[in-house]
Amino acid sequence: MAKRWNRRPEGSTWGDWGDDDELGRINLLTPQKVLQGVREVQAGVTFCLSLPLDLPGGTVLNQRRYPPRLAPTEDMDGNPEVFYNVRMSEMPDFGDPKYVDVWADDSVTLWLQYSTQWDSLAHVGAEFDADGDGVEEAVYYNGYRAGTDLLGPLRPDDDPAGDGTPHACFARHLGLEHMAFHGVQGRGVLVDLRHHLGDDWTPVGLDTLQEIMAADGVVVEPGDMLLLHTGFATKVVEWDKQIDPRQVFTSCSYLDAKDDALLDWIAESQISALVADNYAVEGLLGKDRDPSRHSFLPIHHLCLFKLGVPLGELWYLHELAAWLRQHDRSRFLLTAPPLRLPGIVGSPLTPVATV
Repeated sequence: MAKRWNRRPEGSTWGDWGDDDELGRINLLTPQKVLQGVREVQAGVTFCLSLPLDLPGGTVLNQRRYPPRLAPTEDMDGNPEVFYNVRMSEMPDFGDPKYVDVWADDSVTLWLQYSTQWDSLAHVGAEFDADGDGVEEAVYYNGYRAGTDLLGPLRPDDDPAGDGTPHACFARHLGLEHMAFHGVQGRGVLVDLRHHLGDDWTPVGLDTLQEIMAADGVVVEPGDMLLLHTGFATKVVEWDKQIDPRQVFTSCSYLDAKDDALLDWIAESQISALVADNYAVEGLLGKDRDPSRHSFLPIHHLCLFKLGVPLGELWYLHELAAWLRQHDRSRFLLTAPPLRLPGIVGSPLTPVATV
């Protein structure tokens, strides 16, 4: 097979873990890094870092993403099955007819990036001249190609999975099943932006980030998963699905993607993952007046396209942040695998922090 790229983006990690790598900096979650996380466990207390997956509610945050739709499966007569009462005698060879069981089964239609989620390396690509022939191609991390390695939207008769089921979108490469199989466990490090900045809509550049880290004694080392507590997910819970369209985009702090020094720091830090409890880690600032050709979301471009750093969004960090501050700590064991569902570009999850 011909090499997918002859040029890689400046400052990228393409090829650092091999020509066919699909993990990026998740490769930094080595056995040694897992042990570092395990050594942070002192109290044996666990924290759920997921919102209820039916939050934020409605479609105010993103009109293309909808709340989960839960439904029962069918009973043996083709009717919706809700607490279906079946006598074992009705089932051949299933045992003594004196036993009676009650069953419930359900199904869900799930928008994978509606609530607490991972963004995969297949989520954001860019137009880039990876061939070095003067013509830009639509490519993703490590040179995987749109239309070949990542497909969608597809015609109804397309069947990329080979299972008879057409897919609206399908990642033949860079899907989150690779991250799930590798395992996502290691040392998490939390920076408590909300404690210092409150709930105002505040950009956080490198100077502000480092001042807060220094004040709280936070140190980030290569392979750590960095979590930013802004308080936004706490607001989501408080709003209880009644979201003000103005407040939702003007509440709590966010990383300032226009700060080049911050982007350089993210690259140099060698973090394995970047997570926040807000909608996109970086701020959605509306129409950009910059006339030059550039990325709409610079941190997504840097992390997903160039560095291979998965992004976590809408994580719930309220109780964890409070406990860590009470105990003068910032590090913990983080376990956060996505769904092992082949071909997905985003995934809900239920991360667990153990302190």
